[in-house]
Amino acid sequence: MLENGRLKNLGINIKSERLRKNISQERLAELTNISRNSVSLIETGKINPTVLKVLDIANVLGTDLNALTKDV
Repeated sequence: MLENGRLKNLGINIKSERLRKNISQERLAELTNISRNSVSLIETGKINPTVLKVLDIANVLGTDLNALTKDV
């Protein structure tokens, strides 16, 4: 699978989990110390976050890293 498709899948997984937890992009950004714009770019697969940032997101969302990287 192309990297672009993998990034989109990661973004979809993050966004789905964020919405499931009823957390706004703004709140996720605050809790992970990144900008709201970066959260948006991650969720749309336009940037490649570091593994540490994905771990931060998983921790904030209270989910397993495997859930966020499913089909990536």
